[in-house]
Amino acid sequence: EAGPTMVGDEHSDPILMDFLGARKRNMPGNNFCEYYVNDAPRVVLDKLEKLGYRVVSMTGVGQTLVWCLHRE
Repeated sequence: EAGPTMVGDEHSDPILMDFLGARKRNMPGNNFCEYYVNDAPRVVLDKLEKLGYRVVSMTGVGQTLVWCLHRE
């Protein structure tokens, strides 16, 4: 997969979003904001692994891939 990668919603930890280099945006037609980065998912997952996050599960929803992570 290539970027951009959605990494959070409007309630996400701003310090974590800054670490990922994420920017907040509001897409036309949505009544919420989301954080995204231009990095590919593998780059984002590598960054999160350095903070102790581990992939618990992954699934595909239509043409969207979703990863569930957990940090001990």
